[in-house]
Amino acid sequence: MKRTAILLMGPTATGKTDLAIGLCTRFPCDAISVDSALVYRGMDIGTAKPDPDTLTRTPHRLIDIREPEESYSAGEFVRDAYREMDDILAAGRIPLLVGGTMMYFRALTEGLATLPVASDRIRQAIDAEAEKVGWPAMHAELETIDPAAAARIKPNDRQRIQRALEVYRSSGKPLSEWQRTAAPPRDDIEYLKVGLNIEPRSLLHDRIAQRLDQMVADGFLEELQRLRARQGLTGDCPAMRSVGYRQFWRHLDGEFSLEEARNRALFATRQLAKRQITWLRSETNVFLVDPLEACAIDAISAFLAQSL
Repeated sequence: MKRTAILLMGPTATGKTDLAIGLCTRFPCDAISVDSALVYRGMDIGTAKPDPDTLTRTPHRLIDIREPEESYSAGEFVRDAYREMDDILAAGRIPLLVGGTMMYFRALTEGLATLPVASDRIRQAIDAEAEKVGWPAMHAELETIDPAAAARIKPNDRQRIQRALEVYRSSGKPLSEWQRTAAPPRDDIEYLKVGLNIEPRSLLHDRIAQRLDQMVADGFLEELQRLRARQGLTGDCPAMRSVGYRQFWRHLDGEFSLEEARNRALFATRQLAKRQITWLRSETNVFLVDPLEACAIDAISAFLAQSL
């Protein structure tokens, strides 16, 4: 028997959390976060994490489930999300998965390759090489061993280049080959996909800039200082590679000014939004809504009421 879950997807700064809260008041939904940064404790301001009062009124599962020194993979997300969805469905309610980590959504709905376990030793060796030759050179190496993966990954996408090289070095098998043998997704859950996008793009860029400046005003740098004081947490930890944290960490290291960090974080966030929009456009059967339209939540509610 098919069971139903709602996916609320969209780029950063499109108001996904507010809409999810609104939908939870209209439908018997329980929210599950689909965000690779919100899983970390202590990363609140720089991730735009819902505040404690909001989470008390509308709990979100899979928030604050890891320490920032730890890693969290798409495979772990799929396992955790299925567990939470089963729990919500068993209670006779509807899972509402909300967030902007599009790879997590794709892994959930289309399956995920069983990749080799991450290796700190290999990752550190790759980082050391990249420090000497630069990430474009590491991308060139990837082109020779895995042309298919290199074609999808930009020469300056450090995290994805690192992971693709790590997979090959630890297993001797290219990442693209692992991905061709992905395990199929579960077929007992039907997904209703709702996508948020703001046009023209300049409006989204304005919202991104306003939110970033508000984060700094709200104490983002102080939050990052507290994180830097944690034993074992470095700028190379996956959590600290999140957009915003990476750029301001380097500012606190003295690499560049606060203004430069702000500009770099703004550029990186806009690039993230661009990638999220590209992922969203590649999804099928998505009900697209502009969240800035006055009737956005009514349109989504009508779609869900007709489909549930």
